[in-house]
Amino acid sequence: MSSTSDALVEARGVDFATGGRPLVRDVSLILAPGTLQVIVGPNGAGKSTLLRLLAGEIAPMRGTVTYAGEAVGRIPAWRLATLRAVLPQAARLAFPFTAAEVARIGLDGIGRGLTAGDRATILAEALARADVAHLASRTYPSLSGGEQARVQFARVLCQLAAGRSVARRQVLFLDEPTASLDLRHQAGLLDTARALADAGTAVLAILHDLNLAAAYADTLIVLHDGRLVERGPPGAILRDDLVERIFGIGWPVGRLPPPDQPFVLPRRTVAGTPQSTAAQSGTGPMRDPGRGSLESG
Repeated sequence: MSSTSDALVEARGVDFATGGRPLVRDVSLILAPGTLQVIVGPNGAGKSTLLRLLAGEIAPMRGTVTYAGEAVGRIPAWRLATLRAVLPQAARLAFPFTAAEVARIGLDGIGRGLTAGDRATILAEALARADVAHLASRTYPSLSGGEQARVQFARVLCQLAAGRSVARRQVLFLDEPTASLDLRHQAGLLDTARALADAGTAVLAILHDLNLAAAYADTLIVLHDGRLVERGPPGAILRDDLVERIFGIGWPVGRLPPPDQPFVLPRRTVAGTPQSTAAQSGTGPMRDPGRGSLESG
């Protein structure tokens, strides 16, 4: 874990509950500049709630969230907007704004000293990086779900770029950013997030695809039942036992080059044919039901 002195965002012992149901329980972590961390866990684990706590959208019932040592609740909204940008799971908008107008929202009220030309350049670059420049004049409601998601990504890129004129260190929060994207745009968005991290931004993403998480994350944060149960490099975290214990499915974890990047192998379960412990862990011979062992002799 990064030291406290490296922290841009730090959570200490945060709890949150709603309707008497605990959603986040005693979570502590640090988001440091230049890192891309990924939260993984099953549905209902508290991932989105934790992200909202870290982003300052909701206040913890216990514990603290600070930005460079300053309580997030005390940071004025305009300055918080320069420090962090948030891409939510979904952003509905019924008004007939164009894609460019939606992306430009990220520039509103942010960026002291930016000229009209600066803002136009930021917008054009963000639209291009999100691969929506060709959709700039289309109305937002007319776009597909994946296209709308990319326009929202352009919006947060605008916000970060404008905020850099004020804030030296920034954090980007991504809540299931690849959920509605095709494979090419999943890679494009995560490549951009990785590049931002490499340039010094702290990036925290929620992903359900463990292979994408392994490919892009410096650190995996595993949540289960609101608790942080494991945290570390993907190569150390993604194991057969963890996938079965946390996600409740016996998909084995394999490794191919590059050697430090694990991958999770889906397997089809045949009705009425329970998987053996050996098959679940990947330690025994692989079998094709009805044909016996795939290993000869």
